[in-house]
Amino acid sequence: MRTNVGRASARRCASDGLKPVLHVLVLVVLFAQAASACPVCFGGDPNSAMVKSTNNGVLFLLGVIGFVQLGFISLFVSFWRRSRALRRRRESFRVLDGGAQ
Repeated sequence: MRTNVGRASARRCASDGLKPVLHVLVLVVLFAQAASACPVCFGGDPNSAMVKSTNNGVLFLLGVIGFVQLGFISLFVSFWRRSRALRRRRESFRVLDGGAQ
């Protein structure tokens, strides 16, 4: 005899997991105006010193992120080259038949 108790509890657990997400979504919708752009970006003078310095700050941070990503790429390339060299070195040895007697 099969019961649907397991299925019902699984559905209830799935809906319980969505409640926090729905709460956050409602809060974001209610406070959307508070999450809008800062006054400088929203309607400031595009030629002011504050806007130019903000743009320079954004470009600097993008450069830092790019530098870190290049570091990760070079790290993984070096791992790949070392493993390839180690594999070639292992394959250069040959096993002797018979061994010591």
